[in-house]
Amino acid sequence: MSVSVRIPTILRTYTGGESEVTATGGTLAEVLDDLDSSYTGIKGRILDDNGALRRFVNVYVGNDDVRFLDDLATPTPDGTQVSVIPAVAGG
Repeated sequence: MSVSVRIPTILRTYTGGESEVTATGGTLAEVLDDLDSSYTGIKGRILDDNGALRRFVNVYVGNDDVRFLDDLATPTPDGTQVSVIPAVAGG
């Protein structure tokens, strides 16, 4: 299943400057694996050493935060947009 993945500015060095790329997979985990096969190292910036989403990275499938769905097992239907968004801290 082909999905579009929106890439934040901070990770565009991995995608040659592209703000949106295409990946395949039936779940978010599969999409991230496919993304990493095309853009080596990008998955390591999204997932921590234990294979979980990094604390300050939010990932949305469609308009839904995957942390409130099935996390990495969240389905990614064909044509879905996946957005990787770094959390912004301030105060």
